[in-house]
Amino acid sequence: MNFLSIVWDLDPEIIKIGSFGIRWYSLMFVTVFVLGLHLMKKIFINDNIPAEKLDPLFMYVFVSMLVGMRLGDVFFYSWDYYQNHLLEIFLPMKQLADGSWKFTGFTGFASHGAAIGIPIALYFYAKKHLQKPWLFILDRVGIIVALAGFFIRLGNFFNSEIYGKPTGSSFGVIFKRAGETVACHPTQLYEAFSYLALFFALWHFYWKTDKKKQEGFLFGLFMVVLWSLRFFIEFLKKAQVDSREDWVFNSLNTGQVLSIPLVLIGFWLMFRKSK
Repeated sequence: MNFLSIVWDLDPEIIKIGSFGIRWYSLMFVTVFVLGLHLMKKIFINDNIPAEKLDPLFMYVFVSMLVGMRLGDVFFYSWDYYQNHLLEIFLPMKQLADGSWKFTGFTGFASHGAAIGIPIALYFYAKKHLQKPWLFILDRVGIIVALAGFFIRLGNFFNSEIYGKPTGSSFGVIFKRAGETVACHPTQLYEAFSYLALFFALWHFYWKTDKKKQEGFLFGLFMVVLWSLRFFIEFLKKAQVDSREDWVFNSLNTGQVLSIPLVLIGFWLMFRKSK
């Protein structure tokens, strides 16, 4: 084995009892929500918002993220399968060939779905609980979502999923559990640490500059950087859905096509003229 490559064979389940197991991916979700609530509390205190308004924010974000990511995977990536297995959209189970059911948890999620679901939910949260503009809460939640992206991609790495194409050299990670025998790009880690850097940048802009007073700037910056990173890293990823690998220009995949309008929205938010 060349010292530049790493053989990755981690069991994605930390603990397994019968058919039920606790996965690293689930642990990453719990971690980001606990840490995210702590950081949002600091932001709310700074903005003179009562701490009790954090509880409904948690529910709005948690539910909309899970629903959005789930439906994003169903409709953007896996509709060819789910159109014939509608119950599996809503149940954490999979129907086997013999007609029996097996508990699998919800195994399909797409971040582009969360990019739609969370802002919609936050519109109603801002209107009902804050009586503040929609962009006010988007600017602040975007900081925490960048951190969430870091933990989610770590979870993907632990699961040996959403990794990259072979590097063509000894550099990279051999995802043995996924059946790989050559070094591949660990694109989960490329994304994870890019999102972590974005989080620190947004955190700096919020605490050390006046950009938080320019409604939409922080969220716009979040959109531009995160989805631009996603767009370019996609070139190194293995195709998630073969039938949708060549939507336009014979080179862009589903994730890239969906990222383009989000980047454009981000630029508009950053440079629009506010009243």
